[in-house]
Amino acid sequence: MTPPPGWYPDPSAPHLERWWDGTTWTDHRRAPEVPGPPQPAAGPSGRAKALALGTAGTVLVAAIVTGAFALGGNDDGGGADVNAAPTITPTFAPPSDTPSPTPTGSGPSADDPAVVTDELNGITFPLLDGWARPKNVSQENVVMMSDDGTYPCPAGVGTCRHGLVFSRTATSTDEQSPEALAKADIADAADLAYDRDLLRQRPYGGVESHRSVKSGPVAVAGRAGYLVRWRVKTAKGPGGYVQSLVFPSSVGSEAPVVVRFVFDAGPDGPPLADMDRITKGIRSVGDADTGGGVGSSLGPPG
Repeated sequence: MTPPPGWYPDPSAPHLERWWDGTTWTDHRRAPEVPGPPQPAAGPSGRAKALALGTAGTVLVAAIVTGAFALGGNDDGGGADVNAAPTITPTFAPPSDTPSPTPTGSGPSADDPAVVTDELNGITFPLLDGWARPKNVSQENVVMMSDDGTYPCPAGVGTCRHGLVFSRTATSTDEQSPEALAKADIADAADLAYDRDLLRQRPYGGVESHRSVKSGPVAVAGRAGYLVRWRVKTAKGPGGYVQSLVFPSSVGSEAPVVVRFVFDAGPDGPPLADMDRITKGIRSVGDADTGGGVGSSLGPPG
């Protein structure tokens, strides 16, 4: 039984919680949240008894999860297998009215029609008019796409979309500077969007040239970030705009988050101003007051 994505006791550091993405452990860790003080009860009502039973079941599951990691090591005594899934024994599962473990936070959820939630990085994106949640998209890490469907690519190879927004965690580098990461990412973002796709095809005939149209610091979800935007000219079609936006996550190990924007140029592409609107509307999950965006004043990242 593979648990859903969520925060679970870290098998290598049980005093911390670690993000399980449903398949494997990520690098995101955090200290367990301290529960609030218990509320006085008038008496052992049926609801209080059910709550007590649910809480006891949850504690027992946590103990079993932690114990499974402690005992699930290699035969040679090398310790726990940190790539193994958290094991939850169905016999001791919480009662049916107790929800399964999910990422904490009382902010907008993925069911909110106004936002798209990136649970791993703890952020939400505003779902503007003309945009939709990803569906039938082959690329990884897509959080939004233009809602006008696909069209035949200009070079006659496959189908393309007028707009895509990607979000991922920068875990393959030790670099932490948003400026350095954004400047390093923009070329790869442009090549993948408009030069050669994942199948090594050239749906736009290849990139002929590019020019920088915007770059600089930007506040994103209350964090100090950096963006770089290029105008890309392609051999076929009107080309487009690519932007790399990088800022530190507010959850876990605060690894840098890389958000890529790919907008076709021309009358069929999304409004270029949507890049700034989406950037400004990024929020931390559970904190609707954070934000910032292009032109916002920057303070020290907190």
